[in-house]
Amino acid sequence: MAQSKTQLPVILGTMTFGENSRITDPEECKRLIEIFKSYGHTELDTARVYNSGTSEIYLGKIGTSGLTVATKLYPTAKPGVNNPTATNHTPECINKEVSISLTSLNLQSIDLWYLHAPDHTTDITITLPAVNDLFTSNKIKALGISNYKSWEVARICEISKAKGYQLPKVYQGVYNVIHREVEPELFSVLRHYGISFYAYNPLAGGFFTATGPKSVDEDVESGTRFDNTKIQGQMYRARYWKESYFTARSIIEEVANKHGLTLVEVALRWINHHSLMKKENEDKVIIGASSEKHLRENCEDLEKGPLPEEVVEVCAKAWAVVKPDCETYWR
Repeated sequence: MAQSKTQLPVILGTMTFGENSRITDPEECKRLIEIFKSYGHTELDTARVYNSGTSEIYLGKIGTSGLTVATKLYPTAKPGVNNPTATNHTPECINKEVSISLTSLNLQSIDLWYLHAPDHTTDITITLPAVNDLFTSNKIKALGISNYKSWEVARICEISKAKGYQLPKVYQGVYNVIHREVEPELFSVLRHYGISFYAYNPLAGGFFTATGPKSVDEDVESGTRFDNTKIQGQMYRARYWKESYFTARSIIEEVANKHGLTLVEVALRWINHHSLMKKENEDKVIIGASSEKHLRENCEDLEKGPLPEEVVEVCAKAWAVVKPDCETYWR
């Protein structure tokens, strides 16, 4: 296998794999994974909630031998709402959903398993013993957490230390050139507890791609990240579909064009070389895949060096434009 040439290790996110998604052919998914491997990368990221569990099923069918696989459990339960089909972070639901993940992925043990977001219906003191049991039964090898507030991270770590539980190894969060809410406080907490940071959304959910939206009035292709008929599209619109973000993109694009750079290249090189992420902390970047062409281009852009100083400076100006409108990193 080829050796990775990137500053930070890269993970392939598989949210686009599965039924009723962008990539519904398992063979195409397999080809994308092979392309990803050809650049020296070996880690995959999925979740129970991705495409109603079919992302996991596709990976199980394809086979993931020689690869590291991470999955997550997202709590869909809402406080005060009685929904018997909702998922949560109770011991019963955790055991049930992890068993389904193991079967779907065709694995004996999950390399990295996440609490995908805080469960506001179940106290973490109830959740953590169940997670510890997953370790003792060898159902998971490492714990990750995602979309938690910095104080919640600290609470999880302090409880785990007091009880002798495994601490989280990874925090997965939204981070890109125009969404830097994790920087002021969360990174300090993660460094204190020795937790690595895995960045999702490095391209702002496709906002920085050539096919990304150009204005708040634009119609978008059905099934894409910003399709407002889908829950995912509504989420991404809430995050980025604002005048300030389109202004920020234009500011960056003008200087990027001057240097012969694409917006995608700017975004990927920025997070690889100019963000707070560090290789020595085992921080990693998660990229998606909508086509073989785009996956190759993204992998190649991630192998390039730091950006020209003028581009880095305009990225900082763009962040200042959107900062007042930026959504929180937590849920």
